Amino acid sequence: MAYGEHKYRVSVLWTGNRGTGTSSYRDYGRDHTIRSANKPDIPGSSDAAFLGDAARWNPEDLLVASASACHKLWYLHLCADAGIAVLGYRDEAEGTMLDSPQQGKFTQIVLRPHVTIRAGDDLELAARLHHAAHEKCYVANSVNFPIVCEPTIEAEG
Repeated sequence: MAYGEHKYRVSVLWTGNRGTGTSSYRDYGRDHTIRSANKPDIPGSSDAAFLGDAARWNPEDLLVASASACHKLWYLHLCADAGIAVLGYRDEAEGTMLDSPQQGKFTQIVLRPHVTIRAGDDLELAARLHHAAHEKCYVANSVNFPIVCEPTIEAEG
């Protein structure tokens, strides 16, 4: 593992100018394209509640997805190191955001990973490694709201 400073560069290109720019709140689209070198573009917008396109990814979706993916990657790493073979992993994560006139903010993310491990591997250790993954997760360590993990672990077969 390479320790030290890492930088991540993305480009966000607004594609929602309908001809008059931001002349009023309802006159512009929220669509944008998120780009990073040599990766597929991500079509983005705002949440439909904020006049965005519900068929595109919004920043809130991406934040929840980032927390879920970061936890999963650490969990798989720790399981591999512990000799636990993860055969399947699916997370049904949910973020809660409070919107108010003063300030919108996330109040929590709940991760609900459903993990299948190899028959005969240690179910209790597999469950405990979720706590260790949470402690190591870069995203969880960077936000100012709780990320809760409610895993379900089962053995193959």
